[in-house]
Amino acid sequence: MLQDTQTIRYYQRLTDSITDLWSRGYRFDDLRLYIDGYLAALRHTNSLEAYLIHRLEEEITRYLYDPSNFENSESGSGYF
Repeated sequence: MLQDTQTIRYYQRLTDSITDLWSRGYRFDDLRLYIDGYLAALRHTNSLEAYLIHRLEEEITRYLYDPSNFENSESGSGYF
């Protein structure tokens, strides 16, 4: 569970973004690439401590693999 306020903000931005991308027709591989790029940018800019980025990665991966987070999307035809 995330407790650092800055990490929570990044988590919220990421979940909002990937849910939006999913509803616009992007699929799992695209979302994974987006997340990887986002996390790489955080590492490169030293915006967060390394252990916080690792925790963020764990949480966002858990979010991505939970199909219930994408059930109400407009494209709606299955997961992956």
